[in-house]
Amino acid sequence: MKKLISAYLIIFIFFTSCEKAFIKPDEKNTPSNNFNLLWTEINEKYSLFDIKQICWDDIYTKYYPMIDDNMHDTSLFNVMDKMLYELQDGHVNLSSFFNISRNWDWKLNSPPNFNWDIIERNYLKKDYKITGPFRNKEIDSVGYLYYSSFSNTVSDSHLSFIFNEFRNSKGLIIDIRNNGGGSLSNARRIAGRFTKEKLLVGHERVKNGPGRNDFSAPEPIYTEPAEDLSVFKKPVVILTNRGSYSASTFFVLYIKEFPNVTIIGDTTGGGGGLPISNELLNGWTYRFSSTSTTDINGYNIEKGILPDINVNMSDTDIQNGIDTILEEAISFINNL
Repeated sequence: MKKLISAYLIIFIFFTSCEKAFIKPDEKNTPSNNFNLLWTEINEKYSLFDIKQICWDDIYTKYYPMIDDNMHDTSLFNVMDKMLYELQDGHVNLSSFFNISRNWDWKLNSPPNFNWDIIERNYLKKDYKITGPFRNKEIDSVGYLYYSSFSNTVSDSHLSFIFNEFRNSKGLIIDIRNNGGGSLSNARRIAGRFTKEKLLVGHERVKNGPGRNDFSAPEPIYTEPAEDLSVFKKPVVILTNRGSYSASTFFVLYIKEFPNVTIIGDTTGGGGGLPISNELLNGWTYRFSSTSTTDINGYNIEKGILPDINVNMSDTDIQNGIDTILEEAISFINNL
């Protein structure tokens, strides 16, 4: 009887602790082994459980009973998709040849706050410039540039040309709404053109062990000035919405502490955990967040950075072809 009670106690602890790791699967390509491999990798290396207040052991208990070694690939994918969805993380994906799992609630549950058609037809019109990845034009004495993706390479020549173009403008608007991210080097290059001083902007920790609290020591994040290059010193406004994700959130982190910079619009989409990738036994690939980033005040940027001035596009303005957020930015600079 004592042995039976002990056995039940072990099972209870095994399935209720949020600190335990399940036994890693063998190398046989079965649905159960692929599921266990994915769950275990995330259990040991995912960096944002505490921020999201998720007990990953509970997720295992919920979804593993749905696994059958005779199930079809699409059924296995669907179970894994639902499991990963629980992480509420845009940097978490499972990729097969027939589908890619994703969670985009971080932007789909918020107002769009962006309409490129309105900007192109009613603000940029026919005579705007395309300078590398930037659409740019002076609007009502204020320089405006739209950057659609940090995946699009930015050069110092692009930035120097734009700074020269807007040298007589009252200020500059950088629109990164619906910019879903890309290269952090592009974000750092742009931010570095707005300061002559090296500036501490946050800290980063890397998940480096299987335990929940196994992280590296916090490493400082700096915005470095671009050497021997011109700096834009006039007022700068960054336009953001929930579609400003990943590298866009980092760009706001890099630049928001500058005294001449103001963030206008909606909270960014977040994506402050940089992802790592690997492959399952069946050839499907997966990725998930492995770092945790905070600003200089200790605020974790995973759920997005708040604007200095919160503005949403009004339905009436949209119907009349007016971008409420852009209008606020132009007015803000002109009234300084």
